[in-house]
Amino acid sequence: MSNENFDIQSYMTKGVERVVKDAVRATLKNPAESIFMAKFAMASKKASSIRLKHKNEGMNVPPFLIASITSSCNLHCAGCYSRQNEATKDCAPVNQLTDDEWSQIFTEADELGISFILLAGGEPLLRKGVIKAAGGKSNILFPIFTNGVFISEEYFDMFDKHRNLVPIMSIEGHKESTDKRRGEGIYDKLISNMEIFKKKDLIFGNSVTVTTENFEDVLSDDFIQMLGGYGSKAVIFVEYVPVSDESKDLALSEAQEEILRVRIAELREKYQEMVFISFPGDEKSSGGCVAAGRGFFHINSQGGAEPCPFSPFSDINVKETSLKQAISSKLFKALQDGDILKDDHVGGCVLFEKRDQVQAILQ
Repeated sequence: MSNENFDIQSYMTKGVERVVKDAVRATLKNPAESIFMAKFAMASKKASSIRLKHKNEGMNVPPFLIASITSSCNLHCAGCYSRQNEATKDCAPVNQLTDDEWSQIFTEADELGISFILLAGGEPLLRKGVIKAAGGKSNILFPIFTNGVFISEEYFDMFDKHRNLVPIMSIEGHKESTDKRRGEGIYDKLISNMEIFKKKDLIFGNSVTVTTENFEDVLSDDFIQMLGGYGSKAVIFVEYVPVSDESKDLALSEAQEEILRVRIAELREKYQEMVFISFPGDEKSSGGCVAAGRGFFHINSQGGAEPCPFSPFSDINVKETSLKQAISSKLFKALQDGDILKDDHVGGCVLFEKRDQVQAILQ
């Protein structure tokens, strides 16, 4: 498929519809989940038509938004891009968006036709007020990327009441791989969480940072069957993006990236009750990187609209403008109209590799 004939909006819209369709099928045995997913499928269809209307008027609204709702985190994961970029810290957060400001962003996103908002951090479960606000926006599905440590009885109740909140717990393979990267005892906490999710019949998923060290473990049938056995409905493979010269050896080689793509196609065929997403691997067929509003964009904890969490550059802040204006920022427009996002590159992330060029656009 040539880039000239490729429609990025159509690709992302079909991606949303596939995820919803898979999720509906995956939850047929659970009436509460199925009712929610059926309603969400209708809302998603309506959102898709809203985005198409915007596109016909010359504005590209992506179906996805990534929202880093806090810069605070309780863990020190090896090779964390967010700490390297100083987007995540131990100290008390300063100048972060309030619960009400995030709630307003979610309302604007719904009006614009955004169907998915990925809540990230830091550790997003530290912002209970924001999670509650998200629960009230039933037209939007909120995957919550969490390390799982703060999942408590209160959160289990919240996930039960608000089915649009879907925890995506980070796991790095089996016990040795997970505890090595995330800290002693984290794996056991995740297993305990998954047992409770299964018992309560609640939907959840997992995210896996794929490195050269855990490559074989996380792609094994043993690992996937273990997650599926606990009831995981989605596995998101995130290819490790090096954050410094010292961590380059953790990034996958081109040969491993190709093996990963082939393996994910196999997993989609073999485990049809689960959804498998690869980032940025699924972009390979999309005519380049889908950041900067082509398929998604990122809002950091202080309100800066950025192309992507791996590319922490911003020329506009949602504290001072609307979400609609942020989507059309000069930086996003320049990246969408230029060649950087379509360029060939080594490793997982073109914006990280070409960060000097992104910075130059800002200046």
